[in-house]
Amino acid sequence: MKKKKLNKNWLHDHINDPYVKLAQKEGYRARAAFKLKEIDEDEHLIKPDQVIVDLGCTPGSWGQYVRRKLAGKDGGGINGTLIGLDMLPMEPIADFHFIQGDFREPDVLQQLEDVVQGRKVDVVLSDMAPNLSGIASADAARMEHLIDLAIEFSQAHLKPNGSLLVKCFKDMGFNDIVLKFRQEFKTVVQKKPKASRDKSSEIFLLGRGLKNPTDGMASAQPLDSEQFRP
Repeated sequence: MKKKKLNKNWLHDHINDPYVKLAQKEGYRARAAFKLKEIDEDEHLIKPDQVIVDLGCTPGSWGQYVRRKLAGKDGGGINGTLIGLDMLPMEPIADFHFIQGDFREPDVLQQLEDVVQGRKVDVVLSDMAPNLSGIASADAARMEHLIDLAIEFSQAHLKPNGSLLVKCFKDMGFNDIVLKFRQEFKTVVQKKPKASRDKSSEIFLLGRGLKNPTDGMASAQPLDSEQFRP
């Protein structure tokens, strides 16, 4: 009965959420687009001619925002390269190179390499989060594992002065994740956009400038689709 009441309360809050209504009005697939929009406007992340990779991109609202930000190329198209990777399918977005599969698998990374054509990535975005088990220690470990994957991907593909933006949660190993970011990036800032619900422990970390950039592919274990979701 308690769970049913919680679901009903969540549905009520969701339906009446101003960002949900705004997303519907502006044609975004999810309210998450406005989280990225606010962070981008504060930090000037997305710029013309960049190569941008969106990890765990489904359903595509972050990709929609970036695509609109890069629009304006003469004759149509975008000023830049936008690539999304996810194990789940996604409805197409114009000028968005979508690759379905685990981004740790060699064949998926080869598809990425085919698109970037030897270029390094300017910005890596990750809105991924783990499926929750309700066990705090297990959920924290899963969140840290996702962050590790995003960092290792960035080490292999980012430009030395590139940026990584990830979603975290204050109650899921956050202090350890911040420490990892500070070990890997020259500057690290925390962002809590207005579109992120006050009740949520959700927070975003932005790392800029790799301290120890590496070449080649990262060697993390593949994602487990039963444990993780975008």
